[in-house]
Amino acid sequence: MSMPSHLSIVTLGVADLDRSIAFYRALGWRQAKSSVEGVISWFATGGTWLGLFPMADLAEDAGFARDAGPGDGAFIGMTLALNVGSEAEVDAAIAMAAAAGGTVRVPPVATDFGVYRGYVADPDGHLWEVAHNPGFPLRPDGSIDIP
Repeated sequence: MSMPSHLSIVTLGVADLDRSIAFYRALGWRQAKSSVEGVISWFATGGTWLGLFPMADLAEDAGFARDAGPGDGAFIGMTLALNVGSEAEVDAAIAMAAAAGGTVRVPPVATDFGVYRGYVADPDGHLWEVAHNPGFPLRPDGSIDIP
């Protein structure tokens, strides 16, 4: 037997649950009805789910002290990625995230390896890479194929 190799949920520890919910709603993401006000919120992300959970509660849930975590905006060695179908879609997504209260960390730019991408941080500093990579074709459902 092997462990399944699919991602079901990414849960982000957040400093202010209401602020984070407002950010992701402003991006137009669908919030699940099973979200529990003041406790946890779920957003559909096309085949996986994004969970928002207060940072201290998430630390405790994972067996750490309630005050564990970066909390200072330091890079913690993880990014989340959203691949889109064109450079214009990258620009639009980064602009929308900034308008919703995110911070542009790297403006959209073409890279030496043929990818057009930028980075935006949500209100808690979680980094989202928004990219158009012609080498990773988009499926009809918006997921990508990595050859």
